[in-house]
Formats: sequence, C-alpha cells, structure tokens
Amino acid sequence: MKFLEHFFESKKHLFEKGGKFEKMYPLYEAIDTFAFTPDSVTKSTAHVRDGIDLKRTMITVVMAMMPAILFGIYNAGLQANLILATGKFQAAGWRSDLLLNLGFAHDPANHIANFVYGLLYFIPIFLVCNAVGGIWEVLFATVRKHEVNEGFLVTGWLLPLTLPPTIPLWQVALGTSFGVVFAKEVFGGTGKNIFNPALMCRAFLFFAYPAQMSGDAVWTAVDGFTGATALAQAAAGGIQAIPWSWSDAFFGFMPGSIGETSTLACLLGAVYLIASGIGSWRIMLSMLLGMVSMSVVFNAIGSDTNLMFAVPAHWHLVLGSFAFACVFMATDPVSAAMTDTGRWIYGFLIGMMGVMIRVINPAYPEGWMLAILFMNAFSPTIDYFVIKANIKRRMARHV
Repeated sequence: MKFLEHFFESKKHLFEKGGKFEKMYPLYEAIDTFAFTPDSVTKSTAHVRDGIDLKRTMITVVMAMMPAILFGIYNAGLQANLILATGKFQAAGWRSDLLLNLGFAHDPANHIANFVYGLLYFIPIFLVCNAVGGIWEVLFATVRKHEVNEGFLVTGWLLPLTLPPTIPLWQVALGTSFGVVFAKEVFGGTGKNIFNPALMCRAFLFFAYPAQMSGDAVWTAVDGFTGATALAQAAAGGIQAIPWSWSDAFFGFMPGSIGETSTLACLLGAVYLIASGIGSWRIMLSMLLGMVSMSVVFNAIGSDTNLMFAVPAHWHLVLGSFAFACVFMATDPVSAAMTDTGRWIYGFLIGMMGVMIRVINPAYPEGWMLAILFMNAFSPTIDYFVIKANIKRRMARHV
C-alpha cells in the first residue's frame, strides 16, 4: 500500500496546473481522497448529530399516549361501575372478586376503585398483546439473524387502546399475530411496513370477529348489559339522541374503546409529540381540515333518511376515535407520507375519507381505521408525485 501511495504521489504533477492531464485533476483528487489519507482533514464535528434513535422515538410516543392510557383505564372501570351501581346487573368473574378482596366496591364515586377495576381489564389485554408480539419479533429476528429492536413497543401500547375492554384474550393474541406477521414482518420488519401494524391488527379483528368488536354489548364491561356508543346513537337518532353532552364527549366520559374516548387526552399527547418533533403537525392539522371540510359539505347537502349528514364538525371531533387516529395512527412515520407537501395531502384525504365512510356507510359508522389504511397504501404514490413535481419545477427554473 505504501508503494502504491508513493507511486500515486509521484504522478501528481501530471494532473496539477500545467501538467499533461490538468483537466483530470478533480478525478485525481477524488481517487486520492478515497484510496489514501488526504492531506487535510476536518478538526471538528463535520456533520450535525442528533441524540434521537429508534428507542427514544418509541418511548416519546408512549409518553405522549400516557394521558389516553391512564384516562382510558379509569373510564373503563367507571363505565362498568356506573352500571353495576344501579343494581340491575350483578358483577361476576375474577376481576370483581379481586376488586372486592382489595377492599373496594363497585362504587363509581370512588376514583381508585374505578381505576383498579379498569386496570384489571387493561392489564391482561396488554400482557397478551406484548407477549405474543414479542415472541414473533424474537422469532423473526432469530431467523434473519438480526438484533431484536424496539419496533413493537408502540404497537404493543396502541393496539390495547383501540380494543373494547370485553374482547376475549385469544382474539387479542390472534389479531396481534396477524398484524405483526402480515403487516410488518413479511415486508422486512421495523421501518419497512406499508400499513400501520396496530391498525391492521384491529382491522383483522373487526372483520373476522365483528360480534366481539362492534355492537352494543362490548363497550361496557358488565355481563348482560348492552349500551350503544355515542357514535352509534348519533347514527340511529341524530345528535339529539346522544345522552352525553359535548363536554362529556370531549373529556371522554362515555363508553368506547379503552383509549379512544377522551379527545382532551389525545390533544395533550399531540402537544407533546409536536413539541418533541416526533409527530407531524402537518398531518394532524390537515386531517382536521379535511374532516371539517367534508362535514360542512354533508351538512350543506342534508338528508331526510341519513341523520349522520347533519352531524356538525365539532361533534365529529369528539365522537368515536377521530382524535386518537389523528394524533397516534395517521402520524406513523413509516406508513405515512414523508414529504411536507405529501403530508398535507395525505392528512387532508384521510380527514375527508373518514367522514365519508362514517356518514355514508350505515354498516360502519367509525371510518378512521379504514381511511388511514387506505391512505397508507397511497402515501408512497403521493410522495412520488410531490418529488416529481419538485424536480420539474427546478428544471424549469434552470432551463
């Protein structure tokens, strides 16, 4: 190597000014720098460095979900205790026995009792989801001879929050397996998935087991009790049929999926994600604008047979899972659009499509899961045309 370096240096004069190959001097410099140690090197940091990595990104998202997680656990217990306190239904099962053995009663006025009872429903779902997801992650990492990463961390928190508290645990295991294997690992693993894995888990469970994922009997953890969600009641009888006020819906004091009822909790998470630079405010804002725009269109059209046409935008904001989907699902950095302009388009189309599904499709009043999955499939196409348009504009400026 030393011989080659000396030989290369001896021929340098042929490429310098006045040499036989003067025009090829840049090529000589490039080869010299690539193959050997250059004469001049940087003495300080040459590039911007950031302390963020996959683990810290995932932890930041989980921290942003904490308000929704904590309130969702409390509300699951509260909704059950409100029904049990009427005396019309009897508490049964190991959860109720454990609650009573801990010295609590089914008292909705006792905040600790509400939280503990909700926790007894959340913890098994969470443990099964993470145990099954972790097994699949380790299995694929072993087969591919890769290190196990933190890619399932957020999915392991997101999925339990999107499920009703009464879902059978074997369905949680099956849905988690489907989402991890077919929505993530078959595409290459973390960072390569086309669709949001948590949403694919939920979509699989919704279409495979609709009786345990929808209807009136799954949202409140009381055997034999049936009670429709606010969104279902709005679809059946209009806004006036909802027994909860707008503020109740905004704070989340109503039945629903464990972590999706509180718009306020989701907004707190949005502030944290935007401030930390992890969540895209463009996607959140454009999705909100798309939802409002489509709501105004349907309000203007009106319908005598479909009462969802009359639901205003401020009610769409607090009904169902709009806030949760906007903050935590649509902003998934892997399956969402990557370009800034693409994020505006991506979010706006999700907002419009979600309202369209919610209003027009009577069989599925909650449309955000399908809207996000649909736009996941088109996000690469959106980015492709955005980049292509940028290149075209640059070329036009320099012609």
